[in-house]
Amino acid sequence: MKRIIVGVVVALLAGCSNMSTSQQRVTTGTLGGAGAGALIGAMAGNAGMGAAIGAGAGLVGGVLYDHYKKSEESAYQDGYNQGVAASGSSSPGH
Repeated sequence: MKRIIVGVVVALLAGCSNMSTSQQRVTTGTLGGAGAGALIGAMAGNAGMGAAIGAGAGLVGGVLYDHYKKSEESAYQDGYNQGVAASGSSSPGH
């Protein structure tokens, strides 16, 4: 059983190599949510329903996290560009 789980995880990670960062974040959120939802649903008596609800929640979480990271990256780039403009140089340290 452990070999099957490891094989599935490796296959999923290998499949993410050609995805954009946004796609990876959303996929990770969806799959993580589905897994957690299935575990919770199994304890409550309906793993399928739990997986579906968890996947939806994970998808929303992945999209929100992606939006946050893009905003963070944009703010960093804006600050960097302002620093470069203020120093009058186009390369750091000069």
